[in-house]
Amino acid sequence: MAEKQRTIAKAVSLNGIGLHTGLNVQITFKPAPENHGYVFQRVDLDNKPTIRAMVENVVDTSRSTVIAENGARVGTIEHVLSAAYGMGVDNLLIEINAPETPILDGSAKPYVDAMLEVGIVEQEANKDFFVVTNNINYSDEENGIELMTFPDDNFSINVMIDYNSSVLGNQYATLNSLNEYKDEIAGCKTFVFLRELEFLLKNNLIKGGSLDNAIVIIEKETTQDELNRLADIFNKPRVPVKSRGILNNEDLIFANEPARHKLLDLLGDLALIGSPIKGKILATRPGHASNVEFAKKIKRIIKKVRSKNNPPLYDANSPSVLTINQIKNILPHRPPFLLVDKILKLDSLEVIGLKNVTMNETFFAGHFPEEPVMPGVLIIEAMAQVGGILVLSTVPDPENYLTYFMKMDKVKFKRKVFPGDSLIFKLELTSPIRRGIANMKGQAFVGEHLVAEGEFMAQISKDK
Repeated sequence: MAEKQRTIAKAVSLNGIGLHTGLNVQITFKPAPENHGYVFQRVDLDNKPTIRAMVENVVDTSRSTVIAENGARVGTIEHVLSAAYGMGVDNLLIEINAPETPILDGSAKPYVDAMLEVGIVEQEANKDFFVVTNNINYSDEENGIELMTFPDDNFSINVMIDYNSSVLGNQYATLNSLNEYKDEIAGCKTFVFLRELEFLLKNNLIKGGSLDNAIVIIEKETTQDELNRLADIFNKPRVPVKSRGILNNEDLIFANEPARHKLLDLLGDLALIGSPIKGKILATRPGHASNVEFAKKIKRIIKKVRSKNNPPLYDANSPSVLTINQIKNILPHRPPFLLVDKILKLDSLEVIGLKNVTMNETFFAGHFPEEPVMPGVLIIEAMAQVGGILVLSTVPDPENYLTYFMKMDKVKFKRKVFPGDSLIFKLELTSPIRRGIANMKGQAFVGEHLVAEGEFMAQISKDK
Protein backbone atom coordinates (compact mmCIF):
# COMPACT_ATOMS: atom_id res chain seq x y z
CA MET A 1 0.00 0.00 0.00
CA ALA A 2 1.10 3.55 -0.71
CA GLU A 3 2.29 5.50 2.32
CA LYS A 4 0.16 8.47 3.27
CA GLN A 5 1.32 12.00 4.01
CA ARG A 6 1.30 13.00 7.68
CA THR A 7 0.96 16.08 9.83
CA ILE A 8 0.43 16.70 13.55
CA ALA A 9 -2.96 16.54 15.25
CA LYS A 10 -2.84 20.01 16.85
CA ALA A 11 -0.51 22.92 17.55
CA VAL A 12 2.34 22.66 20.03
CA SER A 13 4.90 25.28 21.16
CA LEU A 14 8.43 25.20 22.59
CA ASN A 15 10.58 27.96 24.08
CA GLY A 16 14.35 28.25 24.17
CA ILE A 17 17.48 30.21 23.31
CA GLY A 18 18.84 30.69 19.80
CA LEU A 19 22.30 29.10 19.55
CA HIS A 20 23.97 31.94 17.64
CA THR A 21 21.73 34.94 18.43
CA GLY A 22 21.16 34.20 22.12
CA LEU A 23 17.57 35.44 21.71
CA ASN A 24 14.59 33.98 23.54
CA VAL A 25 12.59 32.15 20.90
CA GLN A 26 9.13 30.62 20.76
CA ILE A 27 8.51 28.11 18.01
CA THR A 28 5.06 26.65 17.31
CA PHE A 29 4.30 23.65 15.12
CA LYS A 30 0.87 23.74 13.52
CA PRO A 31 -0.95 21.16 11.37
CA ALA A 32 -0.79 21.85 7.64
CA PRO A 33 -2.80 20.52 4.67
CA GLU A 34 -1.66 17.91 2.18
CA ASN A 35 1.21 18.84 -0.16
CA HIS A 36 2.00 21.89 2.00
CA GLY A 37 5.50 20.79 2.96
CA TYR A 38 7.50 22.58 5.65
CA VAL A 39 6.91 26.33 5.85
CA PHE A 40 8.31 28.74 8.46
CA GLN A 41 6.44 31.92 9.33
CA ARG A 42 8.11 34.89 11.04
CA VAL A 43 5.25 36.05 13.27
CA ASP A 44 7.47 38.79 14.79
CA LEU A 45 7.70 40.70 11.49
CA ASP A 46 5.20 42.91 9.70
CA ASN A 47 2.87 40.94 7.42
CA LYS A 48 4.20 37.72 9.01
CA PRO A 49 6.15 36.57 5.92
CA THR A 50 6.48 32.87 5.15
CA ILE A 51 9.70 31.08 4.19
CA ARG A 52 9.38 27.74 2.42
CA ALA A 53 11.89 25.16 3.58
CA MET A 54 13.28 24.50 0.10
CA VAL A 55 16.86 23.99 -0.94
CA GLU A 56 16.46 26.83 -3.45
CA ASN A 57 15.95 29.21 -0.50
CA VAL A 58 19.21 28.38 1.31
CA VAL A 59 21.35 31.51 1.72
CA ASP A 60 24.01 30.46 4.25
CA THR A 61 25.62 27.22 5.45
CA SER A 62 28.65 28.54 7.32
CA ARG A 63 27.65 27.34 10.82
CA SER A 64 24.07 26.19 10.29
CA THR A 65 21.51 26.04 7.49
CA VAL A 66 19.78 29.37 6.87
CA ILE A 67 16.88 29.97 4.46
CA ALA A 68 15.36 33.24 3.25
CA GLU A 69 12.29 34.27 1.26
CA ASN A 70 9.88 37.21 1.09
CA GLY A 71 12.39 39.51 2.78
CA ALA A 72 12.71 37.29 5.88
CA ARG A 73 15.12 34.60 7.01
CA VAL A 74 15.38 31.87 9.61
CA GLY A 75 18.46 29.90 10.63
CA THR A 76 19.57 26.76 12.44
CA ILE A 77 16.62 24.93 10.88
CA GLU A 78 18.34 21.55 10.53
CA HIS A 79 17.26 20.05 13.88
CA VAL A 80 13.62 21.05 13.33
CA LEU A 81 13.52 19.59 9.83
CA SER A 82 15.42 16.49 10.89
CA ALA A 83 12.81 15.81 13.57
CA ALA A 84 9.97 16.22 11.09
CA TYR A 85 11.60 14.10 8.38
CA GLY A 86 12.73 11.47 10.89
CA MET A 87 9.21 11.09 12.28
CA GLY A 88 7.65 10.88 8.82
CA VAL A 89 5.83 14.23 9.12
CA ASP A 90 5.41 15.81 5.68
CA ASN A 91 3.37 18.95 6.29
CA LEU A 92 3.96 21.60 8.97
CA LEU A 93 3.44 25.32 9.44
CA ILE A 94 6.23 26.45 11.77
CA GLU A 95 5.63 29.79 13.43
CA ILE A 96 8.66 31.47 14.95
CA ASN A 97 9.24 34.89 16.57
CA ALA A 98 12.98 35.23 15.88
CA PRO A 99 15.48 34.75 13.04
CA GLU A 100 16.68 31.45 14.48
CA THR A 101 15.13 28.30 15.94
CA PRO A 102 15.82 27.50 19.61
CA ILE A 103 18.74 25.15 20.19
CA LEU A 104 17.05 23.51 23.22
CA ASP A 105 19.31 20.63 24.31
CA GLY A 106 21.32 20.62 21.06
CA SER A 107 19.51 17.62 19.59
CA ALA A 108 16.24 16.96 17.76
CA LYS A 109 14.68 15.07 20.68
CA PRO A 110 12.65 17.96 22.17
CA TYR A 111 11.04 18.55 18.76
CA VAL A 112 10.29 14.84 18.36
CA ASP A 113 8.79 14.70 21.85
CA ALA A 114 6.58 17.72 21.10
CA MET A 115 5.20 16.12 17.94
CA LEU A 116 4.53 12.85 19.73
CA GLU A 117 2.85 14.72 22.58
CA VAL A 118 0.14 16.14 20.29
CA GLY A 119 0.07 13.13 17.96
CA ILE A 120 0.98 12.50 14.33
CA VAL A 121 -1.94 11.83 11.97
CA GLU A 122 -2.26 10.43 8.46
CA GLN A 123 -3.73 12.46 5.62
CA GLU A 124 -5.50 11.36 2.44
CA ALA A 125 -2.77 12.11 -0.11
CA ASN A 126 0.08 9.69 -0.80
CA LYS A 127 3.67 10.60 0.02
CA ASP A 128 5.52 11.98 -2.98
CA PHE A 129 8.60 9.74 -2.90
CA PHE A 130 11.61 10.28 -5.11
CA VAL A 131 12.73 6.78 -6.01
CA VAL A 132 16.44 6.67 -6.80
CA THR A 133 17.00 4.76 -10.05
CA ASN A 134 20.59 5.80 -10.80
CA ASN A 135 23.58 6.64 -8.62
CA ILE A 136 23.85 10.32 -7.67
CA ASN A 137 27.22 11.59 -6.43
CA TYR A 138 28.59 14.81 -4.95
CA SER A 139 32.22 15.20 -3.94
CA ASP A 140 34.60 17.85 -2.62
CA GLU A 141 37.99 16.21 -3.10
CA GLU A 142 39.92 19.05 -1.45
CA ASN A 143 38.09 18.49 1.85
CA GLY A 144 37.63 14.72 1.54
CA ILE A 145 33.85 15.04 1.36
CA GLU A 146 31.69 12.62 -0.62
CA LEU A 147 27.95 12.01 -0.64
CA MET A 148 26.30 9.34 -2.76
CA THR A 149 22.89 7.78 -3.12
CA PHE A 150 22.14 4.40 -4.71
CA PRO A 151 18.94 2.64 -5.78
CA ASP A 152 17.27 0.73 -2.96
CA ASP A 153 13.73 -0.26 -2.07
CA ASN A 154 14.04 1.47 1.31
CA PHE A 155 15.61 4.58 2.82
CA SER A 156 18.85 4.34 4.80
CA ILE A 157 21.89 6.48 5.61
CA ASN A 158 25.49 5.59 6.47
CA VAL A 159 27.78 8.40 7.72
CA MET A 160 31.53 8.41 8.34
CA ILE A 161 33.38 11.31 9.98
CA ASP A 162 37.11 11.88 10.35
CA TYR A 163 38.43 15.11 11.89
CA ASN A 164 41.99 13.86 12.43
CA SER A 165 41.16 14.00 16.13
CA SER A 166 42.81 11.71 18.65
CA VAL A 167 39.69 12.01 20.81
CA LEU A 168 37.04 11.27 18.17
CA GLY A 169 38.97 9.05 15.79
CA ASN A 170 37.04 7.73 12.79
CA GLN A 171 33.35 7.31 13.58
CA TYR A 172 30.51 5.64 11.72
CA ALA A 173 26.75 5.96 12.15
CA THR A 174 23.91 4.12 10.43
CA LEU A 175 20.18 4.66 10.10
CA ASN A 176 18.62 1.56 8.54
CA SER A 177 15.10 3.01 8.45
CA LEU A 178 13.20 5.99 9.81
CA ASN A 179 11.70 3.64 12.41
CA GLU A 180 15.07 3.85 14.20
CA TYR A 181 15.27 7.64 14.19
CA LYS A 182 13.56 8.43 17.52
CA ASP A 183 15.69 6.08 19.61
CA GLU A 184 18.98 6.00 17.69
CA ILE A 185 19.47 9.50 16.24
CA ALA A 186 17.11 12.18 17.62
CA GLY A 187 18.78 12.54 21.03
CA CYS A 188 22.33 13.03 19.75
CA LYS A 189 23.68 16.52 20.54
CA THR A 190 25.66 18.92 18.40
CA PHE A 191 29.38 19.12 19.12
CA VAL A 192 32.19 21.65 18.85
CA PHE A 193 35.96 21.55 19.40
CA LEU A 194 37.37 23.67 22.22
CA ARG A 195 39.79 25.32 19.77
CA GLU A 196 36.81 26.75 17.82
CA LEU A 197 35.11 28.49 20.73
CA GLU A 198 37.03 31.76 20.85
CA PHE A 199 36.79 32.14 17.07
CA LEU A 200 33.00 31.63 17.18
CA LEU A 201 32.58 34.15 19.98
CA LYS A 202 34.73 36.78 18.24
CA ASN A 203 32.53 36.35 15.15
CA ASN A 204 29.40 37.10 17.17
CA LEU A 205 28.20 33.49 17.15
CA ILE A 206 27.09 30.89 19.75
CA LYS A 207 25.71 33.53 22.13
CA GLY A 208 23.26 30.88 23.27
CA GLY A 209 25.76 28.05 23.52
CA SER A 210 26.26 26.18 26.79
CA LEU A 211 27.32 22.83 28.15
CA ASP A 212 23.62 21.97 28.23
CA ASN A 213 23.20 22.12 24.45
CA ALA A 214 26.55 21.09 22.97
CA ILE A 215 29.30 18.54 23.43
CA VAL A 216 32.64 20.36 23.72
CA ILE A 217 35.61 18.23 22.68
CA ILE A 218 39.14 18.88 23.99
CA GLU A 219 41.87 17.47 21.77
CA LYS A 220 45.08 18.52 23.54
CA GLU A 221 46.40 19.01 27.05
CA THR A 222 44.57 22.02 28.49
CA THR A 223 45.16 23.52 31.92
CA GLN A 224 42.35 24.32 34.30
CA ASP A 225 43.45 27.98 34.19
CA GLU A 226 42.89 28.04 30.43
CA LEU A 227 39.48 26.44 30.83
CA ASN A 228 38.59 28.99 33.51
CA ARG A 229 39.66 31.81 31.18
CA LEU A 230 37.40 30.51 28.42
CA ALA A 231 34.52 30.12 30.88
CA ASP A 232 34.95 33.77 31.94
CA ILE A 233 35.07 34.92 28.28
CA PHE A 234 31.81 33.13 27.63
CA ASN A 235 30.33 34.29 30.92
CA LYS A 236 29.70 30.64 31.80
CA PRO A 237 30.25 28.76 35.05
CA ARG A 238 33.72 27.31 35.55
CA VAL A 239 33.77 23.56 35.05
CA PRO A 240 36.52 21.22 36.29
CA VAL A 241 37.49 18.74 33.59
CA LYS A 242 40.01 16.15 32.65
CA SER A 243 42.76 17.54 30.48
CA ARG A 244 41.49 15.81 27.34
CA GLY A 245 38.13 14.46 26.29
CA ILE A 246 34.67 15.93 26.74
CA LEU A 247 34.39 19.28 28.49
CA ASN A 248 30.97 18.46 29.85
CA ASN A 249 32.50 15.63 31.87
CA GLU A 250 29.42 13.60 30.99
CA ASP A 251 29.07 10.23 29.36
CA LEU A 252 27.87 10.39 25.76
CA ILE A 253 24.59 8.69 24.91
CA PHE A 254 26.48 6.69 22.29
CA ALA A 255 30.21 6.25 21.79
CA ASN A 256 29.71 7.51 18.22
CA GLU A 257 27.34 10.36 19.16
CA PRO A 258 29.15 12.98 17.01
CA ALA A 259 28.75 10.81 13.90
CA ARG A 260 25.10 10.22 14.74
CA HIS A 261 24.57 13.97 15.10
CA LYS A 262 26.11 14.51 11.65
CA LEU A 263 23.57 12.01 10.34
CA LEU A 264 20.83 13.99 12.13
CA ASP A 265 21.99 17.19 10.42
CA LEU A 266 22.22 15.49 7.02
CA LEU A 267 18.65 14.27 7.32
CA GLY A 268 17.47 17.79 8.18
CA ASP A 269 19.26 19.27 5.17
CA LEU A 270 17.87 16.57 2.86
CA ALA A 271 14.37 17.55 4.02
CA LEU A 272 14.88 20.70 1.93
CA ILE A 273 14.54 18.59 -1.22
CA GLY A 274 10.78 18.52 -0.67
CA SER A 275 10.29 14.82 -1.40
CA PRO A 276 11.11 11.86 0.83
CA ILE A 277 13.69 9.55 -0.72
CA LYS A 278 13.73 5.85 -1.40
CA GLY A 279 17.38 4.98 -1.76
CA LYS A 280 20.60 4.29 0.15
CA ILE A 281 22.79 7.27 1.10
CA LEU A 282 26.49 7.07 1.96
CA ALA A 283 28.19 10.20 3.34
CA THR A 284 31.84 10.83 4.19
CA ARG A 285 32.58 13.94 6.27
CA PRO A 286 29.24 15.64 5.53
CA GLY A 287 28.59 19.24 6.57
CA HIS A 288 25.86 21.78 5.88
CA ALA A 289 27.52 23.20 2.76
CA SER A 290 28.04 19.79 1.14
CA ASN A 291 24.63 18.55 2.32
CA VAL A 292 22.93 21.46 0.60
CA GLU A 293 24.91 21.04 -2.62
CA PHE A 294 24.00 17.34 -2.62
CA ALA A 295 20.33 18.22 -2.00
CA LYS A 296 20.42 20.73 -4.87
CA LYS A 297 21.79 18.08 -7.21
CA ILE A 298 19.06 15.62 -6.22
CA LYS A 299 16.42 18.35 -6.61
CA ARG A 300 17.64 19.13 -10.14
CA ILE A 301 17.38 15.46 -11.06
CA ILE A 302 13.86 15.25 -9.60
CA LYS A 303 12.78 18.26 -11.66
CA LYS A 304 14.27 16.72 -14.77
CA VAL A 305 12.67 13.33 -14.15
CA ARG A 306 9.26 14.88 -13.49
CA SER A 307 9.44 17.37 -16.32
CA LYS A 308 6.86 16.93 -19.05
CA ASN A 309 9.75 17.09 -21.51
CA ASN A 310 11.67 14.37 -19.77
CA PRO A 311 12.29 11.20 -21.81
CA PRO A 312 10.73 7.98 -20.51
CA LEU A 313 13.12 5.60 -18.80
CA TYR A 314 14.07 2.79 -21.17
CA ASP A 315 15.57 -0.44 -19.89
CA ALA A 316 16.66 -2.63 -22.78
CA ASN A 317 16.52 -5.66 -20.48
CA SER A 318 12.84 -5.18 -19.62
CA PRO A 319 10.35 -7.31 -21.56
CA SER A 320 8.12 -5.65 -24.14
CA VAL A 321 4.49 -4.99 -23.29
CA LEU A 322 3.68 -5.65 -26.96
CA THR A 323 6.04 -7.33 -29.43
CA ILE A 324 6.03 -6.59 -33.16
CA ASN A 325 3.73 -9.54 -33.87
CA GLN A 326 1.28 -8.36 -31.20
CA ILE A 327 1.43 -4.85 -32.67
CA LYS A 328 0.53 -6.31 -36.09
CA ASN A 329 -2.58 -7.82 -34.50
CA ILE A 330 -3.70 -4.33 -33.48
CA LEU A 331 -2.53 -1.98 -36.24
CA PRO A 332 -3.41 -2.49 -39.92
CA HIS A 333 -0.06 -1.06 -41.08
CA ARG A 334 2.57 -3.32 -42.64
CA PRO A 335 6.22 -2.85 -43.68
CA PRO A 336 7.59 -0.64 -44.99
CA PHE A 337 4.98 1.60 -43.38
CA LEU A 338 4.76 -0.04 -39.97
CA LEU A 339 6.91 2.36 -37.92
CA VAL A 340 6.66 0.85 -34.42
CA ASP A 341 8.96 -1.95 -33.25
CA LYS A 342 7.63 -2.56 -29.74
CA ILE A 343 5.51 -1.10 -26.96
CA LEU A 344 7.27 -0.48 -23.65
CA LYS A 345 4.33 0.73 -21.57
CA LEU A 346 0.57 0.75 -22.03
CA ASP A 347 -2.18 1.73 -19.62
CA SER A 348 -5.52 3.51 -19.88
CA LEU A 349 -3.94 6.97 -20.16
CA GLU A 350 -0.45 6.58 -21.62
CA VAL A 351 1.56 4.57 -24.11
CA ILE A 352 5.31 4.44 -24.75
CA GLY A 353 6.66 2.91 -27.94
CA LEU A 354 10.02 2.35 -29.62
CA LYS A 355 11.20 2.69 -33.21
CA ASN A 356 14.78 1.69 -34.07
CA VAL A 357 15.91 3.77 -37.03
CA THR A 358 18.31 1.89 -39.34
CA MET A 359 20.01 2.69 -42.63
CA ASN A 360 17.86 -0.05 -44.22
CA GLU A 361 14.77 2.23 -44.13
CA THR A 362 13.63 2.69 -47.73
CA PHE A 363 13.12 6.44 -47.34
CA PHE A 364 16.84 7.04 -46.71
CA ALA A 365 17.51 6.22 -50.39
CA GLY A 366 16.07 9.60 -51.34
CA HIS A 367 16.01 11.58 -48.04
CA PHE A 368 18.84 12.44 -48.43
CA PRO A 369 21.45 10.30 -50.22
CA GLU A 370 24.42 12.32 -48.96
CA GLU A 371 23.01 13.07 -45.48
CA PRO A 372 20.31 10.59 -44.46
CA VAL A 373 17.71 12.25 -42.22
CA MET A 374 14.37 10.73 -41.20
CA PRO A 375 11.51 12.79 -42.68
CA GLY A 376 9.64 14.78 -40.07
CA VAL A 377 6.32 13.62 -41.48
CA LEU A 378 7.31 9.99 -40.80
CA ILE A 379 8.31 10.84 -37.23
CA ILE A 380 4.78 12.19 -36.77
CA GLU A 381 3.33 9.11 -38.51
CA ALA A 382 5.25 6.80 -36.16
CA MET A 383 4.02 8.85 -33.21
CA ALA A 384 0.48 8.58 -34.51
CA GLN A 385 0.79 4.80 -34.85
CA VAL A 386 1.88 4.53 -31.22
CA GLY A 387 -1.07 6.74 -30.29
CA GLY A 388 -3.32 4.49 -32.32
CA ILE A 389 -2.34 1.55 -30.12
CA LEU A 390 -3.36 3.60 -27.05
CA VAL A 391 -6.73 4.40 -28.58
CA LEU A 392 -7.42 0.90 -29.91
CA SER A 393 -6.55 -0.64 -26.54
CA THR A 394 -9.84 0.83 -25.27
CA VAL A 395 -11.95 -1.54 -27.39
CA PRO A 396 -12.25 -5.30 -26.81
CA ASP A 397 -11.54 -6.27 -30.45
CA PRO A 398 -9.01 -3.74 -31.80
CA GLU A 399 -8.36 -5.84 -34.90
CA ASN A 400 -11.85 -4.85 -36.11
CA TYR A 401 -11.24 -1.10 -35.78
CA LEU A 402 -9.20 1.58 -37.49
CA THR A 403 -7.90 4.87 -36.08
CA TYR A 404 -8.13 7.92 -38.33
CA PHE A 405 -6.27 11.05 -37.32
CA MET A 406 -8.47 14.10 -37.84
CA LYS A 407 -6.25 16.91 -36.61
CA MET A 408 -2.68 17.77 -35.72
CA ASP A 409 -1.80 20.93 -33.81
CA LYS A 410 1.28 22.59 -32.29
CA VAL A 411 3.59 20.21 -34.14
CA LYS A 412 7.26 21.13 -33.63
CA PHE A 413 10.50 19.53 -34.73
CA LYS A 414 13.43 20.09 -32.37
CA ARG A 415 16.28 17.96 -33.73
CA LYS A 416 17.18 15.74 -36.69
CA VAL A 417 16.84 11.96 -36.49
CA PHE A 418 19.57 9.85 -38.11
CA PRO A 419 20.21 6.17 -38.85
CA GLY A 420 21.25 4.44 -35.65
CA ASP A 421 18.91 6.50 -33.45
CA SER A 422 16.29 4.86 -31.24
CA LEU A 423 13.08 6.87 -31.18
CA ILE A 424 11.03 6.70 -27.98
CA PHE A 425 7.44 7.91 -28.31
CA LYS A 426 5.28 8.96 -25.38
CA LEU A 427 1.60 9.72 -25.93
CA GLU A 428 -1.00 10.48 -23.30
CA LEU A 429 -4.71 11.21 -23.41
CA THR A 430 -5.48 14.84 -22.59
CA SER A 431 -9.19 14.15 -22.07
CA PRO A 432 -11.47 11.11 -21.81
CA ILE A 433 -12.45 9.41 -25.10
CA ARG A 434 -16.00 10.49 -26.00
CA ARG A 435 -18.04 9.27 -28.97
CA GLY A 436 -14.92 7.59 -30.35
CA ILE A 437 -12.92 10.83 -30.39
CA ALA A 438 -9.54 10.82 -28.64
CA ASN A 439 -7.31 13.83 -27.90
CA MET A 440 -3.64 13.14 -27.20
CA LYS A 441 -0.35 14.89 -26.62
CA GLY A 442 2.67 13.20 -28.16
CA GLN A 443 6.43 13.52 -27.78
CA ALA A 444 9.35 11.82 -29.51
CA PHE A 445 12.80 11.48 -27.90
CA VAL A 446 16.24 10.30 -28.92
CA GLY A 447 18.20 9.71 -25.77
CA GLU A 448 17.63 12.72 -23.50
CA HIS A 449 16.63 14.98 -26.36
CA LEU A 450 13.11 15.92 -27.39
CA VAL A 451 13.07 15.69 -31.20
CA ALA A 452 9.39 16.30 -31.99
CA GLU A 453 6.07 16.97 -30.30
CA GLY A 454 2.46 17.70 -31.15
CA GLU A 455 -1.19 17.44 -30.22
CA PHE A 456 -3.49 15.01 -32.03
CA MET A 457 -7.18 14.26 -32.46
CA ALA A 458 -8.17 10.78 -33.66
CA GLN A 459 -11.39 8.89 -34.29
CA ILE A 460 -11.97 5.20 -33.73
CA SER A 461 -13.97 3.68 -36.57
CA LYS A 462 -15.30 0.19 -37.16
CA ASP A 463 -13.43 -1.47 -40.03
CA LYS A 464 -15.95 -2.11 -42.80
